[in-house]
Amino acid sequence: MKYFLIVAALILLLPAIALIRTFFIKKKTSDYKPSPDSERAMSYAKKLSEMVKFETVSYPDVDRTERFEEFHKLLAKLFPAVFSTLEVNSIDGNLLIYWKGSKSERPVILMGHQDVVPAGGEWTKDYFSGDIEDGKVWGRGACDTKCSVMCILQTFEELLSAGYEPVNDIYLASSCTEEVGGNGAPKIIEELKRRGVKPYLVCDEGGAISEDPIAGIKGRFAMLGVLEKGQGNIRFTAHSSGGHASAPGKNTPIVRLAAFEQEIEKHDPFTKKFCKESEAMFSSLAPYAPFGMRYILGNLWLFKGLLCKVLPLISSEGCAMLRTSMAFTVQSGSEAYNVIPQNASVCANMRFIPHQDMDESVELVRKIAAKYDLETEVIEGYHSCPVVDINGDAFRMVTKAIEEVFPGLAYSPYVMTGGTDARFFGEICPNCIRFSPLIYGPEQMKGMHGLNENMGIDSLPGAVDFYKTVIRLNDKK
Repeated sequence: MKYFLIVAALILLLPAIALIRTFFIKKKTSDYKPSPDSERAMSYAKKLSEMVKFETVSYPDVDRTERFEEFHKLLAKLFPAVFSTLEVNSIDGNLLIYWKGSKSERPVILMGHQDVVPAGGEWTKDYFSGDIEDGKVWGRGACDTKCSVMCILQTFEELLSAGYEPVNDIYLASSCTEEVGGNGAPKIIEELKRRGVKPYLVCDEGGAISEDPIAGIKGRFAMLGVLEKGQGNIRFTAHSSGGHASAPGKNTPIVRLAAFEQEIEKHDPFTKKFCKESEAMFSSLAPYAPFGMRYILGNLWLFKGLLCKVLPLISSEGCAMLRTSMAFTVQSGSEAYNVIPQNASVCANMRFIPHQDMDESVELVRKIAAKYDLETEVIEGYHSCPVVDINGDAFRMVTKAIEEVFPGLAYSPYVMTGGTDARFFGEICPNCIRFSPLIYGPEQMKGMHGLNENMGIDSLPGAVDFYKTVIRLNDKK
């Protein structure tokens, strides 16, 4: 009885302690708005417009080197100081621009990719119009990610024109195969390795200045991608002797595949867990949340277990930050309605979390597939990327740049569920931070790989200032 009373007291006491702690979490707002600078914004928008007009779609297994080299000629016209002063290398259409500093101990690599995904469907503007209307540049690539490439080149252009002499080496690395997961970035890596370059910081796309990053939390937040999940494409195949559909037997290939898919869907086999980075993200966002959410997010020491169970019910993206995810995407079977297939398959795209990485996650689903007599084949895959130290000097330098350039903007580490070229750089750099210093609201997020892609021109000056500040802060070290 005594122990029962102690347990009961703790059950009552711990939520009470959490409640008291919540009252001491000061309510905050993230109210950053770009400062009006219409002249700069429009001059940058015109350059971005010209870049968007130049179609640079990448396709799997299609060599478009000549197309991207033509694109480089346009860039040379838009940024003459960069292309006439710095070392410009085209590696099969991939750009590596080198600005030599007086030292090579802390090189910084700034990134954005040149290629874009195909455009289709009904747009309000032409796919590659580059129109500047309603305070936005319209067209495929405007936000993914020619805006970043433009801002980095403009940063170099302005610093060169001002006579800036960097202390540390600076690079622009821009692949032309990011959208197809091609070998552009690895080719750049090989060149950097040949030169013996060991970057101190890589800054690529991934996170951004996001609006309302989690349901219930309002405002703009700089979301800094510090953890990028691994990825794999897996095929599951069911074999049989086939037969005529008029006399079907039991457990035909498609039935077994469907049962397997149902088990994965209904009984999630992957371990949900708060890593240090996801815990830091939710904790840092807690002060900006309504009181009820602040009570939960501000006391993860008590509610982590509960949140692991509840989050999948309210946010698929939030849940993906806690576990390996698996989405069934491609399925094939018989080519005729009246034929039971001898072979049927389903393919899944998996995103691997570090605490249950590729080998463990694949083996887990392999065992489940075996219950249904399915063959498991890894088509391609890679492990999760090295995690950036959120208490390290490089991360602090980036957050300091955010504080200086974007007054009133809150920031948070971010667990990336998508993929970037930065994943290739992990073998030569421990600090690959995925952050584009531009405002991505709901309209920009919807247009990325979708219809009516655009980028607000008011956020372009801030991005240029951010890259300048990162360079200067690094040179002060």
